[in-house]
Amino acid sequence: MAGDKNIKLSAKSSPGKAAAVQPVRTIDEEIKQTKPFVSPQQKAVVNLLFTYGWVSERFREMMHPLGLTIQQYNVLRILRGAGGPMSTNAIRDRMLDRMSDTSRLVDRLEKKKLVRKSTCPSDKRLVDVVITKEGQDKLLKMDQQEPGLGTVSQALTDEQAEQLSQLLDSLRSSDPTP
Repeated sequence: MAGDKNIKLSAKSSPGKAAAVQPVRTIDEEIKQTKPFVSPQQKAVVNLLFTYGWVSERFREMMHPLGLTIQQYNVLRILRGAGGPMSTNAIRDRMLDRMSDTSRLVDRLEKKKLVRKSTCPSDKRLVDVVITKEGQDKLLKMDQQEPGLGTVSQALTDEQAEQLSQLLDSLRSSDPTP
């Protein structure tokens, strides 16, 4: 992949397929880096942080017309995947951003009628949360938009996306804390 550093796959490619190549703006160019990075690892971390912001902005733009935040979208996907009631603590454990105030997120989703809360029958101290039909419909709209994300979902081949996921897993696995 070293020879691919100046190649970008076109956003018009179909998912998992490479398209016409175009020059890419490196992280150095994007952040106007004038001095060399201390190490390739530092450059990778800076690139990861920059790219996180870039991808997050694309998702915010995509979700804004649907009236959702990234965290709300995450909660809805968790509930859809669970296929049944979940406590707010169980939702928090599966969140991408575990610092989110899950109770408040669920309250906002309930006001939008995208989830329904009820007291857990086996433990009255817990609240069960389920996704509503409206919440399912909202996710279906989002699912239909996801392939249209262009460079976010289509810039990498299936193999490149898998390799990136493996590298990110390796990075997280290097941290001894769970």
